[in-house]
Amino acid sequence: MIFRKPENWSMYYKETIRQMYDIGIGSLMIIFVVNIFIGAVTAVQFTYQLSGTFIPKYYIGYIVRDMAIIELAVTFTSIILAGKVGSNMASEIGGMRQKEHIDAMEIMGVNTSSYLVMPKITAALIVIPILVSLAALVSIVGGYIATIYSGSFSHEEFIQGLRSFFKPQNVKMMYVKAFVFSYILTSIACYQGYFVKGGSIELGHASTRAVVFGIIVILMADYFLAVILTG
Repeated sequence: MIFRKPENWSMYYKETIRQMYDIGIGSLMIIFVVNIFIGAVTAVQFTYQLSGTFIPKYYIGYIVRDMAIIELAVTFTSIILAGKVGSNMASEIGGMRQKEHIDAMEIMGVNTSSYLVMPKITAALIVIPILVSLAALVSIVGGYIATIYSGSFSHEEFIQGLRSFFKPQNVKMMYVKAFVFSYILTSIACYQGYFVKGGSIELGHASTRAVVFGIIVILMADYFLAVILTG
């Protein structure tokens, strides 16, 4: 059983901290770069679409904010992590399975499914929502930079848009998606690694499946959560 009381709290704690560091610090740069350009592109595209219309310019800030919070930051961040973190987890656990480290731990009486999987899921549920929050902030900053410094409209108009029509429900939606996506990408990756059979080729296939299945299930969950939370 994965979700059972740990035999050694200190061991589980150290492994959880290590996973939090690998997921969080190791992913900061790519999350930052991707999301700042996502925000910038969103702002530029909507500025182009709304040009020549009677819609006020400050709506761009409102659109960039809600797109980042509701959809872009959480979905793109989770997809990126499914590729980066998911493949690493599958490779790590799969390598231990192939080298018979897991069999050795089971002989010593260690609940390997709990020790290898639960710290990863716990770390993901803690760190990924934080990364999503940073991603949303960076996306908004990217939209601000793209519009202000291109001369599309003024600082005051963008800030007015950020402050307009704000719904706390959108932030709640973002965090619900973040927690669900965190569990999905981690559990799929760990499953693929834990039950891998064969040699290095099979391990490569397992890592690939972890990424592909993780992304597909995340997108499916994104749709169903959107229907449920906005219905």
